[in-house]
Amino acid sequence: MSAPADPAQLRDQRDQRLGTASRAAADAAETALWRLVSQIGSPEEALDQACAADPAWAWPPLMRAGHRLLQADGRLDDSTRVALAVASRHIEGAPPREQRHLAALQALAEGRCAAACQVWDDLLLDHPHDALALLWAQAWDLRRGELPPLQTRPAEVLPEWSPEDPLHPHLLGLYAFGLQENQRDAQAEEVARRALAREPQVPRAVLAVAHVMESQGRFDDGTAWLRQHQAGWADDSALAAHLWWHMGLFRLEALDLSGVHRLIDAHLSGTALVGDADHRDAVALLWRLHLLGEDVGARLVQLLAAWPADEGEAGLCAFHDLHVLLCLLGADELVRAERWVARVAARAMQAEDARRSNHAVTREVALPVMRALLSMARGDAGAACSALRASRPHWPRLGGSRLQRDLLELTLIAAAARAPQPALHRALLNARRLARAASPLLRHLEAH
Repeated sequence: MSAPADPAQLRDQRDQRLGTASRAAADAAETALWRLVSQIGSPEEALDQACAADPAWAWPPLMRAGHRLLQADGRLDDSTRVALAVASRHIEGAPPREQRHLAALQALAEGRCAAACQVWDDLLLDHPHDALALLWAQAWDLRRGELPPLQTRPAEVLPEWSPEDPLHPHLLGLYAFGLQENQRDAQAEEVARRALAREPQVPRAVLAVAHVMESQGRFDDGTAWLRQHQAGWADDSALAAHLWWHMGLFRLEALDLSGVHRLIDAHLSGTALVGDADHRDAVALLWRLHLLGEDVGARLVQLLAAWPADEGEAGLCAFHDLHVLLCLLGADELVRAERWVARVAARAMQAEDARRSNHAVTREVALPVMRALLSMARGDAGAACSALRASRPHWPRLGGSRLQRDLLELTLIAAAARAPQPALHRALLNARRLARAASPLLRHLEAH
C-alpha cells in the first residue's frame, strides 16, 4: 500500500497532488512539463531546478527518465539508470500517481512497452489531467504501431480539460495527430487548425496538418503551410528537424530534387542532427532519393560515420533497426548490412528477449522486411517483391507514422519496376493514384 499523503504536499495547476512541499520545485516541474508536452525547448534546465529545490522529490527524476527513454527508443544509458534509481529511492510516501509512473517507466526500461502503456491508460482513468501519462502512452503506441488508441485516448480525456489550460492547445495537436494516423484527415486538419487559432506555436498541430497534406499529395499546400507557420516550429522545437523532413517530402513530391538536396545540406546533416530520430529522418529522405536513382552514397557514408551502427543495440527497436539497415545499404556497406541483420536475428532467438514488446514484431515483421531489402541490394528484386508483399499487411506493427512507413511502399514500387513485374507495378500505382492528388513524383513513378 502507498504511504498516506503528506498534508504539506502541494497540488499542481490541475489539482493533482504532488510529492513536494516546495513551491520552487513545483513551479520548475510545471515548466518542464510544458516543455515536454509542447516540445518547445529542452526540459533539462527546469528539471535541474526542480531537483535542486527538492532533492527528495521522486517526480523530477521520473520526468527526466521518461524523457530520455523516449529520446533513445527505450534504450537505457547511465543517466537514465541514475534518474530511475534516484526516483526509486524517494518514491515511498509519494502520491500514488507518481508511484504508478515509476512502475510504467520500470516496465519500459525492461522493454515491456505494452505493459507501460497499460499502466498509463489505467492511470488516466483516475487522473485524466495527467498530461505525461497521455503524452508517453501516445508516443509509445506510435512506436509499436498501435494506431486506434492514438485517436481514442486523447478523446477520452480532453473533455475533462479546461480550454484555458496552457497545455490544452498542445493536447489538441496530439489528438489531431492521432486522428490523421487513423485516416480521419478532415477532422484532424480541423482540430489542428483550432489549436493553432488558440495558440500560434503548437508544433504538433503544424505536424498533423503536414501529415494530412502529404498523405493527400497536396505538396504545394504543404510547402506553403510549413512556411506560414515556420516561426512557430523552426527555432526551438524538438520537432524542427522532423518538420524540415516534411518540407523535404513536399519538395520530393514536386520532383524538386535539387531543392531536396539543398534542404538536406541546411537542415538534415551534420550538427543539425541531434538524436536518433533526426538521423532516421535523414536516412529516410536520402533513401527516397536513392530509389529515384540519385547518387546519395557519399551522403549516407558521412551520416553513418556520425551515427555508427552499434551492433550491441541491434534488435532492440524494429523501427530503428530498419533505418540503420537502410543507411548501411545506401552507403554500399553490404557486408556490414548482412552482419546487422544477423545481429537482429540473434537477439530475436534469445529466450530472455521474448518478454520484450519488440520481440514479436522483430521476428514476424522486421526481419522479413530487412531480408527483403538485402535481396534487393543483391540484385534480386523479384525476391524482394515477394517478401515485401507478404509482409505488407503487417507494416504498421513496425511503428512510426503512415508517412514514415510509406518509405516501404516506395521501395516495393521500385522493386516491382526493377524485377520487372509490370502487373504489380501498375497495381501499386493504381492504389497510389486513388489515394493522392496527381504530382510530378507520381507521374515519374508511372513512367519508370
